[in-house]
Amino acid sequence: MRIHHLPGTDLAISDIGLGTMTFGEQTDQACAHAQLDYALSEGINLFDMAEMYPVPGRAETQGATEAIVGAWLARQARDRVVIATKVAGPLRGFRWIRGGPLALDLANMRAALEASLKRLKTDYVDLYQIHWPSRPLPLFGGTQYEAQDTVDRAAEIEEQLQALATLVREGKVRYIGLSNETPWGTLRFLEAAGRLGLPRIVTIQNAYNLLNRTFESGLAEVCHRERLGLLAYSPLAFGVLTGKYRTHSDPQARLNRFPEFSPRYRKAAIAPAVDAYARVAENFGLSLGALALGFVRSRFFTASTLLGARTVEQLKENIVHAKVVLSPEALAAIEEVHLKSPNPAP
Repeated sequence: MRIHHLPGTDLAISDIGLGTMTFGEQTDQACAHAQLDYALSEGINLFDMAEMYPVPGRAETQGATEAIVGAWLARQARDRVVIATKVAGPLRGFRWIRGGPLALDLANMRAALEASLKRLKTDYVDLYQIHWPSRPLPLFGGTQYEAQDTVDRAAEIEEQLQALATLVREGKVRYIGLSNETPWGTLRFLEAAGRLGLPRIVTIQNAYNLLNRTFESGLAEVCHRERLGLLAYSPLAFGVLTGKYRTHSDPQARLNRFPEFSPRYRKAAIAPAVDAYARVAENFGLSLGALALGFVRSRFFTASTLLGARTVEQLKENIVHAKVVLSPEALAAIEEVHLKSPNPAP
């Protein structure tokens, strides 16, 4: 496992991280703690969660993920692990989270963070991220931006950054990041930080996998020039890139158990693309999962590849696959498929 410092920080993270959004829904506490123990034993020190987890989001389980991790974290040396969590924004319909939430202002962020800290049984988080932008955008599988928003979103971003800066000054947050953000939004946060002398964002957590490489068209350049790191989530596209939906129908698999969840991975163009990538993997003597994870980990902008698993066995397999180093020939074969089937799950 490679440990490296995020540019401009003293935050050292593993280049493979553990995502936890199954904890409290598909994964019970005993299994979650076993996953956390195993990940730590393998050299993983980055653990990512969110106040809205587990998913699919619902009032009965909201916050359970952080509570499960907190029960485990209470037994760990705090400086051995990097704890990342996220504040939920508006526009997604989660009325049970702080009554909306209505805004990403200081009052809401402070309330969200203090609740997260209580569940996590810690005094601070290493990385605090805005889970999604507060402005109308085609997120989580949407593709078409509608130019109907007339609110001054630059001023809104400035207010959000000032709120995050306050939490940093209070010692409750070490570093800040974004998630599901666009190039425009990312650059506005960076511009405001430089102009106002406020903390810079150090990471962006977006979906990135063989079926969704939209990050490369704008955000990759932003990461390169502004020295930001991608925390790549869904590197296996909700398990689609393990090939399990091609060969069997496990009723506990996420897309089977929650049929209304994540339409981005149910589009018609996905199956042919997965078949093509599976043939590439077979030609190079790899599993499809190894091809998918090795690809994400190989990108220059990927600071950490976030694995998610329902069971310890899945996690063990994913860690092995994520360590695969792809040959130039395998990467070239991936590009051939991508040119024929670009981004079927944007």
